[in-house]
Amino acid sequence: MAAKKRGLKSVKCRRAGLAWPLAAAALGGAGMGASGAAGHYPLLAAVVPGAALLLAGLVGRRRPLWPVLLAVWLLTWSGVLQERASRLPAGLSGADLSVSARVTETSDSAGIPRLLLSVERCQSPPGLPRCDELGKVRVSVYGEAPMRRGERWQMTLRLRPPHGFRNPGAFDYQAWLWREGIHATGYVRQTPAPVRTDAAAPSLKPRALAFIDRHAGDAATRRWLAALTLGESGRLTQDDWNLLNASGTTHLVVISGLHVGLVAGFGLWLSRAGARRLTPLSWRLRLWPWWVAAGCALAYALLAGLTPPATRALIMALVGLWALAGRHAPGAWQAWWLAMAIIAMADPLAVWRPGFWLSFVAVAWLIVIWQGRRRPEGWRGWLRALCRSQLLLAPAMAGAVLLAFGRVAPLAPLINLLAVPWVSMIMVPLALFGWLAAPIPYASQAIWWLFGLALDLLRGLLEFAVAAAPLWEPEAGQITAMAAALGLAALCWGLPAVPRTLRALSLLLVPLAVMTAAPPALPEGALRVRVYDVGQGQLIELRTRHSRTLYDTGPRFRSGFMPLEGLWPPGQRFDRVIVSHRDTDHAGGIRALQAEHRVARWLAPAGDAVVAGQQPCRGGQRWQRDGVAFAHLWPPAEAQGELSPNDGSCVLQAAAGEHRLLITGDVGARVERRLLSVVDAPVSVLIAGHHGSATSSGVQFVRATAPRHAVFSAGRDNRFGHPVDTVVRRFRRQASCLWNTAHDGALTFWLIPGEAIRVKTERDVPQGGRC
Repeated sequence: MAAKKRGLKSVKCRRAGLAWPLAAAALGGAGMGASGAAGHYPLLAAVVPGAALLLAGLVGRRRPLWPVLLAVWLLTWSGVLQERASRLPAGLSGADLSVSARVTETSDSAGIPRLLLSVERCQSPPGLPRCDELGKVRVSVYGEAPMRRGERWQMTLRLRPPHGFRNPGAFDYQAWLWREGIHATGYVRQTPAPVRTDAAAPSLKPRALAFIDRHAGDAATRRWLAALTLGESGRLTQDDWNLLNASGTTHLVVISGLHVGLVAGFGLWLSRAGARRLTPLSWRLRLWPWWVAAGCALAYALLAGLTPPATRALIMALVGLWALAGRHAPGAWQAWWLAMAIIAMADPLAVWRPGFWLSFVAVAWLIVIWQGRRRPEGWRGWLRALCRSQLLLAPAMAGAVLLAFGRVAPLAPLINLLAVPWVSMIMVPLALFGWLAAPIPYASQAIWWLFGLALDLLRGLLEFAVAAAPLWEPEAGQITAMAAALGLAALCWGLPAVPRTLRALSLLLVPLAVMTAAPPALPEGALRVRVYDVGQGQLIELRTRHSRTLYDTGPRFRSGFMPLEGLWPPGQRFDRVIVSHRDTDHAGGIRALQAEHRVARWLAPAGDAVVAGQQPCRGGQRWQRDGVAFAHLWPPAEAQGELSPNDGSCVLQAAAGEHRLLITGDVGARVERRLLSVVDAPVSVLIAGHHGSATSSGVQFVRATAPRHAVFSAGRDNRFGHPVDTVVRRFRRQASCLWNTAHDGALTFWLIPGEAIRVKTERDVPQGGRC
């Protein structure tokens, strides 16, 4: 009897499998290693104690497993700790480092090359911290020396630790650098000149890209072929990415399980056909066709550069091939857990990539909705299965995307219902068959010409969908409620035996969540002021109950990048845009604003022609919106042509009840003294002039305005040293609360009559000593 119980227990253990404990150990180690590394992952911080409890219970039941689980835990933990130790020390920010590095990836941004370098040797100046642990850096090249993938160079780099802007609902560049294992960013110094020390080793990918350039049709076809077949998504233009993001279809151009699965499936089909001819009586028992399929998948992933998505797809494909081969038949969930465990062990930072979780959530939901169902038969059965999968997958993935990115394309479910089969059944096979036909003259051109036609149809569909329903960014309070509603709706429709009435009612959850979780509108007479984190520049949004005004549009950098591009989904409407003056740190985002958004009225100094149809801002102009009074205090009409660009800045004051906001642009201390006769003092919130420069915020002006809150819109480690110490001390003597977008991220102030001013920062930094 005891032996029988032991046998039953052994069977249960085998059914449970070892995959999920391995995955739990890998996730727990990765979570513990990153605790405190970046404050952007509170959900993962909660995973660590849960995984620890899970493993503790497991070890108590199955003691022989603890060495393996402990080893997995330590492997992922040490991997994350190593990534943290490889970051550039803060003491080397802005220092010139002598580096020997290999170019691993190249891209282009507005005509300026960007390189991903694998650092092999780093030497810092005497007296500064060492940089021996530095591993992967991302740099721009402003010189003439062409640098190609695979080459080794001796160069001098000026780097700084990974850092990015922090704005509500916007792309978190710093978190992305962490997830990608990039330890520093900067640029290549041209003095001394970089020296190539080793040519690139022979590689298939450059030859493949050159083949595409020679034989594919137009530029769009070449870009998409490189992305879909070789994982070269860096070749896509910003317009391509904007279209994919706005339509919710970025997953279509990632080397995914679809691509690797097609290659593996084609290899399996060919090899099994060969086995059937060679051994007609026992071909079903042959194992080598499955090895051939695995080899095809591995070769394709290597050609794609083993990028994280390609690696993830390869591992999942190999696990699937192993299960389908029948030599060992793990259940679908065992394969799912095993793939998660292997990926987390191979690349612990993958745990923080949204694509990691989105792909596993999608596969898990497909397992749920198809478990226990019969395999489709015939083309009609497969077509129905595809439609069913997409329709049931759409709400679950929409909720997951909403949680991951805070944005959702309203028509994404319908777009994907058409785009996914179009890409998977038409475009990807055409792209891959073009490669198979490469030895035949003109065959690749003909096949890829058909691919170009299919691409034109896809782009037309996406453009139509984006025009009909632009990307929507819900308010923070709506995201969780909407994601939960979408998840419940997916469960009601995906799980069996759910009553039809409950399924019908679940369709009402999403609009109900939108209505009930919608943030309360600003009351009459209230003003919300948001100072965005745009580096060394200025961009301020002013919202009343029914109006939206921008003061300045942020900078445009040497690379052509404009921070305004990533702040909102396309299609926003602004009642007024006030450009303080024409300098690029204030007016650099005008082009992006014109291209993607709608502006009812432009205002700028009379002498600065920033846009066609602008109106001049002059001292004495006043207007009211929703109980909030606005006024231009400067420049006077009679001073046109007599002022420098900085001193000619538009100066704006807003009054919300007893609260006062003052924005002075870049005017100097001389103009500030002239403003004292028209400013309503004291000021509640002052945007410090000229980013905290010594030329502004004069002693008299600071004393007279006595601002409760003073904000410096400045770039981190900027070369001007803004804000300067003398200006900071002036505000300190007035007991002003001091804020800086370089350290606090975007700042939001609520000026509501009868209430104390509320402040929200996007970075969680110690606030002691601010006031």
